[in-house]
Amino acid sequence: MSLSIIILAAGKGTRMKSATTKVMHKLAGRALLEHVIDTATSLTPDSMAVVCGNGAEQLMPLLESRSILSAMQYEQLGTGHAVMQAVSVFEGSDQVLVLYGDVPLTQLSTLEALINSGDQQSLRILTTELADPAGYGRIVRNDAGEVICITEQKDADEQTLAIREVNSGIMVLPSKWLTHSLDKLSNNNAQGEYYLTDMVALAVEDGLAINTVCCDDNAEVAGVNTRQQLAELERHFQILQANTLMANGVTLSDPARLDVRGNLQTGIDVSVDINVIFEGSVTLADNVEIGANCIIKDSEIGEGSTILANSMIDSSTVAANVNIGPFARLRPGTVLADSAKIGNFVETKNANIGEGSKVNHLSYIGDTDMGKGVNIGAGTITCNYDGANKHRTTIGDNAFIGSDSQLIAPITVAQGATVGAGTTLRKDAPEEALTLTKSVQKTVSNWKRPVKTKK
Repeated sequence: MSLSIIILAAGKGTRMKSATTKVMHKLAGRALLEHVIDTATSLTPDSMAVVCGNGAEQLMPLLESRSILSAMQYEQLGTGHAVMQAVSVFEGSDQVLVLYGDVPLTQLSTLEALINSGDQQSLRILTTELADPAGYGRIVRNDAGEVICITEQKDADEQTLAIREVNSGIMVLPSKWLTHSLDKLSNNNAQGEYYLTDMVALAVEDGLAINTVCCDDNAEVAGVNTRQQLAELERHFQILQANTLMANGVTLSDPARLDVRGNLQTGIDVSVDINVIFEGSVTLADNVEIGANCIIKDSEIGEGSTILANSMIDSSTVAANVNIGPFARLRPGTVLADSAKIGNFVETKNANIGEGSKVNHLSYIGDTDMGKGVNIGAGTITCNYDGANKHRTTIGDNAFIGSDSQLIAPITVAQGATVGAGTTLRKDAPEEALTLTKSVQKTVSNWKRPVKTKK
């Protein structure tokens, strides 16, 4: 059966109290709408469109980057009216799945179960049971347990309000039947809107089979209307990620203090301390240890490596048995070979650090190719920028750079060279020799320290 997917994302989201339209607020580092699009794409639909309205200009860059069609709902007259705007997208398919851009955590397996719960001539509804169903449309059944309609909160009597099974809004409908039946919708209700849920009563009239799938995890069908709800779903999502990591052999000091904002791949016996954030695509090999308060983005960390507390790693590659931090920053393009060491308050960028080389303290190494066994003293700076262009520094195997040195690129420190402490190196340093800039120390006798002038 061919499948079309329509994602409704035209609402104002006034309760968010934000200039950012609701579906573009982020959960786990990605827009709510992007979560829905990712899940929808996994179903490999024949066609898909997002119905836009308020803040459409904020959605368009995302839709264009994903080559997803848009349909405009210039007046927000209800979910049924929103679907009307996308008829041209689904009218030629067998069935259409309706999703919501502010319901980010619906699982692929749940949607597959919903789609497979009936044939292409049936209407299928995703439901859930809530302890407090206030605000949701109720699933109304007859004595035989068959669904006869969905009644919205504002239109419900006391008996209907007592029903705990509620409509998630997510439905699969026969496309041709839907196309011809949308004109039958009425806005004769408390909201004065065209409800998509009224299609259920129309389906009953037309004798269509109506099937339901009840979702056990309420968070899968929870929508975001306030920042409080967004925060609740964020924590729920992160706990799910934490549970998966622990099941795969990762030790988490506190599962409630972890944020995964992308795709995290891990080996076994990985240890992660509190308040660590993973962004983008991150891979941690076996026996990696991550200290507290680290941020790791789009990077690979090799087996047995240790990242000490408060370090930041961005778009870098770290080999095996490397030690980093605390308070280190690896900027994009950093590549660390086996057993390298980057110490406290060291920053690297676009640098290749060779096997066993050490940059221990308070240094900046940028645009550099460094060999094996190099030792970089505290306070060393590779001066790679001349105000217009970047230049590279080359440091050969087993070189030693004394503390408080400045290497003015482009420059080469040859294999085995030693650069004396406090040197400003402007010419290449030859191998197996000491290079330094000499200054004369002097003492000024009878010198008086300035004193503060009294006002």
